[in-house]
Amino acid sequence: KEQIIRKSGMLEYYRTSEAFADVGGMDNLKHWLETRSLAFSEKARDFGLPQPKGILLLGIQGCGKSLLCKAVASLWKLPLLRLDVGKIFSGIVGSSEENVRKAITIAESVAPCILWIDELEKGFAVTQSSPFSDAGTTSRVFATFVTWLQEKTAPVFVVATANDISQLPPELMRKGRFDEIFFVDLPSEEERAEIFRIHLRKRRRDPGRFDIQYLARISEGYSGAEIEQAIVEALYEVYGVKEDIETADIVYALKQQVPLSRTMREAIQNRRLWAATRTVSASADRFPGEVAVLPDQLDENKETIYLEFLALEKSLPGDVAFRIREFLGTFPGKHEDIEKMQLYVSDYKRLASKLMQRGTGE
Repeated sequence: KEQIIRKSGMLEYYRTSEAFADVGGMDNLKHWLETRSLAFSEKARDFGLPQPKGILLLGIQGCGKSLLCKAVASLWKLPLLRLDVGKIFSGIVGSSEENVRKAITIAESVAPCILWIDELEKGFAVTQSSPFSDAGTTSRVFATFVTWLQEKTAPVFVVATANDISQLPPELMRKGRFDEIFFVDLPSEEERAEIFRIHLRKRRRDPGRFDIQYLARISEGYSGAEIEQAIVEALYEVYGVKEDIETADIVYALKQQVPLSRTMREAIQNRRLWAATRTVSASADRFPGEVAVLPDQLDENKETIYLEFLALEKSLPGDVAFRIREFLGTFPGKHEDIEKMQLYVSDYKRLASKLMQRGTGE
């Protein structure tokens, strides 16, 4: 079967080494997957349980979506196949549609299995297909794929990931295609502490030698991938210079990074805003991190003020918005009075006006 998969050219067979314990945080998603670990068994069929169809993981880059796909295969002890959507498309008329049908047939022949589709929006973006750009090829391939998602009877569990929510076709998001849509956000302080421990153990270091709580506190806004890279960078810096890394070395490596949550602050805020009422949080703490207020937690008036603040912040140059936030702090939390929110926006506008008049913001 593995040779058949490799010869197809569109599916890759992954030998997973990642354990479920290697994934930090995401307690809600982990629990959801653990309760379905025996869902493909005959005992589950006799009990009346339907076979799970799959999940769609949306969220921030570097927060563990792809890692989780690999870990699920280890947890469920099923083969993991990765579908490269880019390899499906071909220049010969009709071959792309044939390729997707062939990939589906091969996956079903290996079932029960897990089919991993990474960065789904790159292959099925809503703006990619038209009669003028690709003669509608992408649309036809997509139609074949979503019909299979809806109607499939073979035990193929699909785990799809996506970063750019706006590029996903709406028909992919409706119930019936996937069992659930999860949003993977930046890790909370507790989850960051767990991630530090995981990556230190993977590099044969005792987490007890480090001030994990301090590292978790100062790394707010960092993704799991950025935390891992900080540890790797600290190891490189001390190699050949001193005996081993210390907490201070990791702190220095963190300070040298500019996290994605700062570089793409507005885009991340918009993703959280969209996901707040449309997805299930992968973490036990719903939407932790920099953005303290989300629309599903506000009454109508508070939501209007918050959206006004977002629009104002988005209209400013990044350095100006950063300086104002440093001075005023983050937007008031959901428990705060509406008057405090209004005052914050008023002060924000006043400071923005002064800084913009100075031109450089200095």
